[in-house]
Amino acid sequence: MLLTVIAFVVALGVLIAVHEYGHYRVAVACGVKVERFSVGFGKALFRWQPKRQHPGQQTEFVIGAFPLGGYVKMLDEREGPVAPEERHRAFNTQPLRSRAAIVAAGPIANLLLAVVLYTAVNWIGVQEPVARLARPVAASLAEAAGLRGGEQITRAGFDEDLSPVQSFEDLRWRMTRGALDGHDLTLEVAGEGGRPARQLVLPLSRMEAKDADPQMFRKIGVLAPLTRPEIGEVMAGSAAESAGLRNGDLVRAIGGTAIVDGQQLREAIRASVDGGQPRTQAWQVERGGRSLTIDVKPEVREEGGNKVGRIGAYVGAPPEMVTVRQGPVDGVWRGVVRTWEVSALTVRMMGKMVIGEVSLKNLSGPLTIADYAGKSASLGFTQYLIFLALISVSLGVLNLMPLPVLDGGHLMYYLWEGLTGKSVSDAWMERLQRGGVALLLVMMSVALFNDVTRLFG
Repeated sequence: MLLTVIAFVVALGVLIAVHEYGHYRVAVACGVKVERFSVGFGKALFRWQPKRQHPGQQTEFVIGAFPLGGYVKMLDEREGPVAPEERHRAFNTQPLRSRAAIVAAGPIANLLLAVVLYTAVNWIGVQEPVARLARPVAASLAEAAGLRGGEQITRAGFDEDLSPVQSFEDLRWRMTRGALDGHDLTLEVAGEGGRPARQLVLPLSRMEAKDADPQMFRKIGVLAPLTRPEIGEVMAGSAAESAGLRNGDLVRAIGGTAIVDGQQLREAIRASVDGGQPRTQAWQVERGGRSLTIDVKPEVREEGGNKVGRIGAYVGAPPEMVTVRQGPVDGVWRGVVRTWEVSALTVRMMGKMVIGEVSLKNLSGPLTIADYAGKSASLGFTQYLIFLALISVSLGVLNLMPLPVLDGGHLMYYLWEGLTGKSVSDAWMERLQRGGVALLLVMMSVALFNDVTRLFG
């Protein structure tokens, strides 16, 4: 819990500070006087004024008690009287291009931060599972495409534009993009025993996926990398303990069906329910070189409206891992590409949510972000950097949405001013601001409801 809180606060602090620094730095470069730079709202916990600042600046830097946001307060005639000698340094007196640049600088700073973070991960390297597939889910798209389990995917792409697949997570990202965009994914499978590589098509366009959730990957049929069908840690009082299963047991067969990988074993456990009741099955287990037969009766749990079997043990040995690392130039380029891909997917998802093609369940709020922050931090430094990059992209894209209360809304005002030669009237500005606040509150309420449903539902 403490790690989750710390990881969440650090993430918010970094992302908000970078966003507001973008506004601040461009404002200073444009000659606008910045009166306050605040990370957080409410009561000031810390405040200071550096002795050495840019010429003409007397900016007060503040850390507020409420961390969900921040702001840069600039000299502005609309917010109070401005001395005649300083009028040229007020935000509202600046040329249109300067005001637009100052407003756009915050979201752009978040996108640039994502590039830096992805680049750092590419240079440091991250341990990820090899793209060798477990047996696909029965009657899934992967099984229909001809995958049987054990295949290693070497290249993949859309419209025959194939590129190397570096890891299972890389493949999973491409499947996510294909499913949500409705594009088929071409896979190249490495040849074995001297046979040439072959290609097959994963028909993701048939899915009409609305949610990027575990059920989407069940429909695709590719849930996990290949692992040994081994029993890991056994929970006290679980069905696995009651049956006599132990850590390190290698499962060879269940009820006469040979088990070849951890994913197949998990699916067999899930399916060991008849009419809502657990079904006892004979397991052939290898333990210390000896073959044993153990009767296992699972517990029944409800998942997504279906009753499935659970044994209360970690199922499947750790998969084969590979270190994914890029060189200096490739690392930067892949950082740019990944930022672009995540940004484009985020925009498309938002657009589809607006027109109803994608469920609003994909909206996440502070509880889910905090949960992911803690989980990623527990997995290691590089995973936390990946999390920060993803949230930074989301923050940048969200702030570019044309909602009046966001940076994108102000850019829309400036677009109108540029096209018509006159600014939006105060009356219309007030109406639009109220509408924007109302819409933003609705989005926040939906996101918070989704958070509670995911974490406690």
